[in-house]
Amino acid sequence: MQNEIYFAGLGGAVPELPMTAAGLEELARERLSPAAFGYVAGSASSERTADANLAAFDRHAIVPRMLRGTASADARDLSVEVLGTRLAAPVLTAPIGVLELVHPDAERAVGAAAAELGVGSVLSTAASTSIESVAEVSGENWWFQLYWPSDDEVAESLVRRATAAGAKAIVLTADTPGMGWRPRDLELGHLPFLQAKGIANYLSDPVFRSRLTTPPEESVEAMQMAVLTWVSMFGNHAIRSGDVARLTEWTDLPIVVKGIVHPDDARAVVDAGAAGVVVSNHGGRQVDGAIAALDALPDVAAAIGERATVLLDSGIRTGADVVKALALGADAVLYGRPWVYGLGLAGADGVRHALRMLLADLDVTLGLAGFASVAELDATVLRSARGGRGL
Repeated sequence: MQNEIYFAGLGGAVPELPMTAAGLEELARERLSPAAFGYVAGSASSERTADANLAAFDRHAIVPRMLRGTASADARDLSVEVLGTRLAAPVLTAPIGVLELVHPDAERAVGAAAAELGVGSVLSTAASTSIESVAEVSGENWWFQLYWPSDDEVAESLVRRATAAGAKAIVLTADTPGMGWRPRDLELGHLPFLQAKGIANYLSDPVFRSRLTTPPEESVEAMQMAVLTWVSMFGNHAIRSGDVARLTEWTDLPIVVKGIVHPDDARAVVDAGAAGVVVSNHGGRQVDGAIAALDALPDVAAAIGERATVLLDSGIRTGADVVKALALGADAVLYGRPWVYGLGLAGADGVRHALRMLLADLDVTLGLAGFASVAELDATVLRSARGGRGL
């Protein structure tokens, strides 16, 4: 990507989109509607947790090694296998819902771009497009994220649909039994689900539809009743770690639990049958003042790393961030908001741009730091950015 841009520059061409995650965010702020931008960018309360996620990476510094023959691109290998899913790099798109807010192509654009680049994608339950439709364009590397509704039969139906459509793992989000306090959305009185956005997987689900007296497409009133039915079952305060075992009865796919930041919770879900966890605080959208995801990663990895796969979500913005996450115990990362901004700015091309930008940055950073493979990364490649131990 780097060479492509520089050679194009000889002819006077420059990239149409910014080359940093922060640049994508700023341009999206200008071009997206206030409601769409606020929904994507917003976090819980004072947004301290979202800020902490970014700041946590600054507390770790990569110590580059020299004269190791890794600066050439053909000397490096970013590929990994995560829970049986082979990835060109240790990156999956995070499950983000209601993508119709930013672009009509929504989740299909994301699945197609990720598949083209050989990275993974995680489809949200709260998608604007049905499981089956997204599966058509998402290749072999997609997972399905489950918000477990209070109606267990609907939950089971969603899991079985994802399995039948070709998902390679089920990601249970544990940190959202209800929505966090989100001032940006509250100030606009904006909850897209109440406008029947982000509930396509419910509206297309036979079990959910059996709960309705009238098909939602028949009238405005019928759609309103479908939305209210969705409201009545979204979020499930009754789920406990032991319920992970129930998911293994509905599918043969590996179960990953997302939203884990405490090692005891990690142990509990792995004991119940989870094959992996995602260390995440939901991008700072749930609990204000919570621990940064990266700060939680080492303890979780130490607790279960030999028994289960560990991924990191929340705060990834650069290739160096990916290196640090892998060095601290993650097997792969989930990448969120920047590609959503790309989607809003340029559809599938914007998603592709955001992903290529991260992958190129990771590749260059890995090589210049003296490593030929992501498999070489561990805590010894880092030092505390605040002095820490000596070299």
